[in-house]
Amino acid sequence: MNLIILLLPILAIVLMFRSQKKRQSQMQQMQTALEPGAGVRTIGGLYARVKAVNEETVELEIAPGVVGHFTKSAIAAVMDPADYDAIINGRPAEDEPVDAVDAEIEPVDAEPLSFTKDDAAKGDAKAEAEGGAPASK
Repeated sequence: MNLIILLLPILAIVLMFRSQKKRQSQMQQMQTALEPGAGVRTIGGLYARVKAVNEETVELEIAPGVVGHFTKSAIAAVMDPADYDAIINGRPAEDEPVDAVDAEIEPVDAEPLSFTKDDAAKGDAKAEAEGGAPASK
């Protein structure tokens, strides 16, 4: 019984180190495979295209003509060209019909928004009449 209590924590530690080492090797392999033109996502959630790969840094084109320098460790994932294009350009997936998305949206019959003080006072009076609280001023 004492042997099991002693071996379980040691086994857990060995498994944690093994999985961490595996993740580090995958990350290092991904960083060495970076090449210009690839779409990437940084650890901060920034999507960009690789312009140049240096020894310790990567030049990423954030927007047309805007290049930033990042460390290689800041790259979280190298993306497939189709996935990168869909995220950046907002294109729907190939199996998703465009018409089906538009058909789900129903028009809303609401009054147009106005930003004048007179209309705000009318809105407060309308909210009070409906039993709601007036907007704070």
